Amino acid sequence: MTILRAVLRRKLALFGLVVIVLAVLAALLAPWIAPADPYRQFFDGLTLQGAPLPPGGDFILGTDLLGRDLLSRLIHGARTSLVIGVAANGIAVMIGSLIGITAGFFRGLPGALLMRFTDLMMAFPALLLAIVLAAIFKPSLWIVAMVIALVNWVQVARIMYTETVSLAERDFIAAGVSLGASRARLLFRHIAPHLLPSVIVFGTLGISTTVLLEATLSYLGIGVQPPTPSWGNIIFENQTYFASAPWLVFFPGLAIIILALAFNLVGDALREILDPTMKGKF
Repeated sequence: MTILRAVLRRKLALFGLVVIVLAVLAALLAPWIAPADPYRQFFDGLTLQGAPLPPGGDFILGTDLLGRDLLSRLIHGARTSLVIGVAANGIAVMIGSLIGITAGFFRGLPGALLMRFTDLMMAFPALLLAIVLAAIFKPSLWIVAMVIALVNWVQVARIMYTETVSLAERDFIAAGVSLGASRARLLFRHIAPHLLPSVIVFGTLGISTTVLLEATLSYLGIGVQPPTPSWGNIIFENQTYFASAPWLVFFPGLAIIILALAFNLVGDALREILDPTMKGKF
């Protein structure tokens, strides 16, 4: 049974996979499926009093405070959130895996220094560190992705270190050493394949965290900057209309929650499939 078939047999994971596929398609096809230009301010996009229009009519999800089509901005915002989520999490997994595996396999002074540095980074609250880094660098899509990656790699490094140390003490590694296998062979042929399932799981579960962190930074005004749409800065821009036009906060907030939930559902299913000992625990 392939991994995909195993995922498709789980209803919750299937729901998550469908949501992810739809989000990816929306991001890729945004210029063609969005009903309007996300940057265009419509003359009839506001009421006579200058307030956003509610959902319905020509604007399915209503308009924002500048009279722009909310649905179009959400569709284009999916591209921003997914690019940052995938890129930031991919970088975080690579950095964390490299540091954790290196420290766990070689140990000694290099391993101790790497893990003490990891512990130091874990001591800082992730959100606070992200805010500081985002404030230092000029916010842009790729800078935000790098900032999120720099605060998210520590958990991956810690778990990769623990798993590598455990594997390095197994009998098959001792047998390889006694047969004269090189360190490179032991690492790439015998240890790395056992760590691949964990990397895959982190590569999926971590995206939900990065999507939420990007939304948080954008909401605080130090993430992706307007007029580029992202789900977080859509909420940030329209928060003053929370009481009178709640759809401006509800729809982007719902999109963030559903996408994060989808990645969590798929990630949990992969964790259960790739590690049978976790079956029934999540």
